[in-house]
Amino acid sequence: MKIIISMLMLISLQMCSQVKQPQNKEVMENSATKNNPYYSRTDRTKLNVPNSEWRKILSPDLYAIAREADTERPFTGKYNEFDELGDYYCAVCGNHLFRSDAKFSSTCGWPSFFEADKEGTAYKRDSSHGMERIEVVCKRCDSHLGHVFNDGPPPTGTRYCMNSVSLEFVGDSEKK
Repeated sequence: MKIIISMLMLISLQMCSQVKQPQNKEVMENSATKNNPYYSRTDRTKLNVPNSEWRKILSPDLYAIAREADTERPFTGKYNEFDELGDYYCAVCGNHLFRSDAKFSSTCGWPSFFEADKEGTAYKRDSSHGMERIEVVCKRCDSHLGHVFNDGPPPTGTRYCMNSVSLEFVGDSEKK
């Protein structure tokens, strides 16, 4: 039984991962809002910005994950073991994605949510790495956020397995 459980945990980790080694810890701290003319927490207008433009604006780690669908290493993201109350936004464009009360500890190594903002997220079929998955992207800028699986807790039964690098958090205490 222990072997089966161990195998299931390994498969679960593999399903989330396309492992990308962060370049350095300082770069992981999101600075996408600086010098980003497309960033807004209120505008939901669809963006059609070429990757050549995003490459000039975004940090190398954020660009690799958001625009090239790489993945941060498990258990390294700043929001993996994070439980403050507030909202999560797209680190690329500022679009609202998740509320903290939908976050749960999945132990998969990435921040996990059981529900997403329906106006903030979209979905794509992902057949990369010999797996069939559902990719979650920002509905406004089409940036890669992570994947969604059907092994989450009630009430939805879904697990949005996200990259911390793709997220920006604003705590309730910071809002005015």
